[in-house]
Amino acid sequence: MTTGSANLNVMIKAARKAARSLVRDFGEVENLQVSMKGAGDFVSKADLKAEQIIRDTLMEARPAYGWLGEESEEVEGADGMHRWIVDPLDGTTNFLHGLPHWAVSIALERKGEIIAGVVYDPAKDEMFTAEKGQGAWMNDRRLRVSGRRDMIEMIFATGVPFANSKHLPKTLKEIAILMPRCAGLRRWGAAALDLAYVAAGRYDGYWERGINAWDVAAGAILVKEAGGFVGPLDGPGDPIAEGRIVAANPLAYERFCEHLAAA
Repeated sequence: MTTGSANLNVMIKAARKAARSLVRDFGEVENLQVSMKGAGDFVSKADLKAEQIIRDTLMEARPAYGWLGEESEEVEGADGMHRWIVDPLDGTTNFLHGLPHWAVSIALERKGEIIAGVVYDPAKDEMFTAEKGQGAWMNDRRLRVSGRRDMIEMIFATGVPFANSKHLPKTLKEIAILMPRCAGLRRWGAAALDLAYVAAGRYDGYWERGINAWDVAAGAILVKEAGGFVGPLDGPGDPIAEGRIVAANPLAYERFCEHLAAA
């Protein structure tokens, strides 16, 4: 990839350091499968440890920046402009069950706009990075969203809500509309990677509601810098702050949104 900024380089460093800790813990997960509570507690500790590693690395480099992380309290930055947005372990349920599909997600926000993002998948050693105006990359390969035009050839991703989520009925209606019109749907359980895969052209689009900023902030800039569109689901608004997002290649975006709206 092209040489990144100092900020991007420290984000990559933090992601790799946290990933090393998570990979060690992931190796222990199968030993805890007999105890759901024990495994859940273990993953919480892995989560917290990874977030602390990321926080220490980022805040040492940029002590005046703000902080928004999944596992800790939000911190207002002294500089009043920048904020880190971090999910130390996106795909926790996969991690818990020994499924090697989870990631570290780190975004940098400036004056309310995401200007850099890193999504690292340690199991596959895929480092997705993007900076505003600099394109999106996976390791040393430039990323572009897919160029598919026909819905019947496209694959879409979402996060099907679980248990008694209020969003489940709406999502099931959307799935019923999309399934006959496309090549397939995927529910792989890691929003950051879903968006990274849209950026890489592996998926043609992704949608989800009821999620958090740290799930999608880094992935959103990956899609935009790879030439894709990102917008709010269910009407106008801020897709990242409000946790309702739709992303797709430019050829699919409008029709994709129309099908979702028809549900």
